[in-house]
Amino acid sequence: MFTKQQEARPESNEKDPVPSAASSQGAATSEKNDASSNGENAEGQFSDNDESLRVESLEGKLASLREELSAVNDKYLRKLAEDVNFRKRMTREKEDSQRFALAALLGDLIPIMDDFDRAIASAETQKDYAVLHDGVTIIRRQLGSVLEAKYGLARFESLGKPFDPNHHEAVAMVQGGPEDGEEAVVAEEFLPGYGLHDRILRTAKVRVRMPAPRSPASDAQGGERQAEHDAN
Repeated sequence: MFTKQQEARPESNEKDPVPSAASSQGAATSEKNDASSNGENAEGQFSDNDESLRVESLEGKLASLREELSAVNDKYLRKLAEDVNFRKRMTREKEDSQRFALAALLGDLIPIMDDFDRAIASAETQKDYAVLHDGVTIIRRQLGSVLEAKYGLARFESLGKPFDPNHHEAVAMVQGGPEDGEEAVVAEEFLPGYGLHDRILRTAKVRVRMPAPRSPASDAQGGERQAEHDAN
């Protein structure tokens, strides 16, 4: 009887569940998959947060650049408006200066015109040529003094001066004699010449006295004198 119980015990031991190697490996794989899925979810959350932070940073930089661009654009528009106004002002001042360039001169000529009017009225009343002549002479002297003192207009003398094409315009010529020298000289002045500071405004209209033609004998004597002078 004891023997039967002993034989029956091994049968009960064979029926007890014993975990196999395959079941243990499957459980480990399942746990690993669960852990990896949790890690992937965490990494996905971290990457989304980083992306949103980068977007916010770029949006902030874009807003700052837009503000700087707006400030630069406003500064450029103000500068452009100032340049346009400056050019308009300069153009207007140039036009005004051209329109009123002779204002000072005309203001000085008005009193002289008044003197002419008074001289004419006096001549008509008195019918005296001497009074008219004296009045016109005084006015002419006054006009010349104003133009020379305030504006630099000066009349230069030409009569008896050597002919200079820069100052004189020969409208007639006369032949001179041996006693008149060997250079052309202004013999008569038809119209005076005027200069403004160091510039000629009008050349004088003159008659020029030309030197007498030289004879061959005088040319030979002149050549001998020049040779002697060079030798000495």
